[in-house]
Amino acid sequence: QVQLAESGGGLVQAGGSLLLSCTVSGTVWWHQKDMAWYRQAGPGKQRELVAAIDRGGSTKYADPVKGRFTISRINAEYVMYLQMNDLKPEDTAVYYCNTDPPGARGYDVWGQGTRVNVSS
Repeated sequence: QVQLAESGGGLVQAGGSLLLSCTVSGTVWWHQKDMAWYRQAGPGKQRELVAAIDRGGSTKYADPVKGRFTISRINAEYVMYLQMNDLKPEDTAVYYCNTDPPGARGYDVWGQGTRVNVSS
């Protein structure tokens, strides 16, 4: 079972920046996985895709974050990042990392997530 650990969240004012990290352990094949960041705004809200990066480094972004967020990965270090700039109150959520699409074999257990709170 792969372990996913997100970190880097916090409280920030609108317009600020945060760098989220996702560390991956329990596998040596992570470099072959398409990965993504997801967020969930609150209980009862659906978890939504924020940004994705495939094994080759190609990226895609949800419309609300285009031009503000940047996803990256360092395969050799088993780490993925989400640089978030010009944060808005609507970015407030718990952020998770997982495969794209989520729940690939061995990735069915989500991490704890990291909470981002953006104040206006």
